[in-house]
Amino acid sequence: MTNVPGHDDLAGHPSRRRFGQLAALGLAAAAGSAALASPAVAVGAEAQEYYDRARRLAGSDPVLLALVRALTPDIDFPSPPAPKPLKIFDNLAFLSAGWISAMAVLTDDGIVLIDALTSPGEAESILVPGLRELGADPETIKYVVVTHGHDDHFGGAQYLADRYGARVLMTPADWDLIARTRPDNAPTRDLEIADGQQLTLGGTTIQLHCTPGHTSGTVSPIIPVRAGRERHTAMLWGGMNPPTALTDLRIYLASVHSFRERIRQANVDVELSNHPNDYGLQRAEQLRNRPDGLNPFVLGRPRTQRYMAVMDLMLRGRIADAEAAEPLGGALLQADRHHPR
Repeated sequence: MTNVPGHDDLAGHPSRRRFGQLAALGLAAAAGSAALASPAVAVGAEAQEYYDRARRLAGSDPVLLALVRALTPDIDFPSPPAPKPLKIFDNLAFLSAGWISAMAVLTDDGIVLIDALTSPGEAESILVPGLRELGADPETIKYVVVTHGHDDHFGGAQYLADRYGARVLMTPADWDLIARTRPDNAPTRDLEIADGQQLTLGGTTIQLHCTPGHTSGTVSPIIPVRAGRERHTAMLWGGMNPPTALTDLRIYLASVHSFRERIRQANVDVELSNHPNDYGLQRAEQLRNRPDGLNPFVLGRPRTQRYMAVMDLMLRGRIADAEAAEPLGGALLQADRHHPR
């Protein structure tokens, strides 16, 4: 494992089919029942029972309903326009291209970036000016934590490493993944993340938990955040779209279970995402329009646990579908259904 010199301690192509023109980031239909209608795919009775249970558990909660929709088989993912950068907490900046987002953890000794968008161009045109607009200096980017090895998450990492000397972190499994699949634009192999590792900078410690399933080396961070005198703890599920192979789906479900326990122990009460699959863009606009109101990213601990419970049920449905398909030769498990979101 590569050690970190200097700084602080390091311890212990998506499916972009258009979903329609989404005006002004309102995306209001995403919360409605029509948006939750399942695509015209064969769903077994056992799988449908899990999906129905997930919808009942979600109730009228727009965040949970968006999660149900995101995990529905063969869903078309939205490609909304890019919003302006926003501080969603005093020490956490939201920098988005619309269909993919990065988070910047702002500390007294520099910035930890969670993901780096799709390309050097987006790093230069979105991340760098976005940080400056929010009063943060991109020259102080010390680390780029890549949640998984798809190019919409690591695309701008090498640019940031070259320009600012940022160190790039990824799990060994996903360093290997990008070396096999995207050697043309992969960042130079740098620091490796181990399960449960902590990254500390400027008195802020981020926990990095391995949650394989979306890829073999997906990482989901737990991040301390603050708003004035309030202190909260945020989670970001590193890779949402499930795989198709039955074995990988079971690994994904095991990751849901382990991470749910970890966020319970950490008293997580804030949910974040790197894709617009959790009503996050809408919540950002709510916060932008009412900065003095309740922060819509603070779900509270029970609701955050319910978020993971909905994910659990939807994954059980996906597994039931995959098990039903296996005797048919895996007809529903074609590789082209695994969109790397």
